[in-house]
Amino acid sequence: MPGSITDTETADATGTPRPADDGTVRIDRSWWSWNGAQGGHVAALALAAMRDDLAARTGERLPVRTLGAHFLAPVDERPLRLAVTTLREGRRSSVSSVTALQDDSAALTGAAVFGRSEPGPGHAGTPAPVVPGPEACPPLTLPRSLAAFAAHLEIRPADDARPLAGGARAELTAWMRFADGRPLDPQALVVLADALPPALFAVWTEPRPVPTAELTVHFTDVLDAAPAEGWALVRSRTEHAGGGWAVEDSALWTEDGRLLALARQARAVRDFRPGHQG
Repeated sequence: MPGSITDTETADATGTPRPADDGTVRIDRSWWSWNGAQGGHVAALALAAMRDDLAARTGERLPVRTLGAHFLAPVDERPLRLAVTTLREGRRSSVSSVTALQDDSAALTGAAVFGRSEPGPGHAGTPAPVVPGPEACPPLTLPRSLAAFAAHLEIRPADDARPLAGGARAELTAWMRFADGRPLDPQALVVLADALPPALFAVWTEPRPVPTAELTVHFTDVLDAAPAEGWALVRSRTEHAGGGWAVEDSALWTEDGRLLALARQARAVRDFRPGHQG
């Protein structure tokens, strides 16, 4: 991710960010979204810390099955310490938790389930929408003032819906990939699951903050053998909004229609009307 690696952050061979040996990272402003680091990027770093801790203890890199993250405070340029705890270690699966701290104050808590791949019944489920391929879709540039992190990505809307276009449905669908060509591993998918504007933007005409309070990502076995390559098709839609909160679901597929991951977010919907203090 161009510009995201600092003197306290390293990357593996795929370019996926990894915490340094002391468990800290420092995220620069090229990864900002509104007033802090993009939540998906922070959650991806937390997942990488848990995967690396598990591998160091067991000598195995078990596939990740789920990641759940609660965002407690915006992350800024200060060092971010990732403290990992093993909650369970079994023959088939392991569970880890992580707390991301800045100046000893928690900014994120999360947990992940890792499980080995074994034979079992299958079900395809959740088919990809029928849309033009990425080469037939025009690029979308998001405003840097709201989504500086989008400079690390290529985004190509796959249908007529656009952010802040006042559409009829709270749904956005786009082809996405990293500008540096990195594979679609679990950490990359966590970033992409949080990269589209909030689906409510499809029905609004003016932006307002809709920060993520909680993000859960479920990964399929498509990634068990190796990361996927190329573009990901990402569909995000608001299932319900009311009382100052929204529930948003996302799905991510490969170019050939294989389901990579499903995600759900709880978002706080801020009211920016003049004089409103909420």
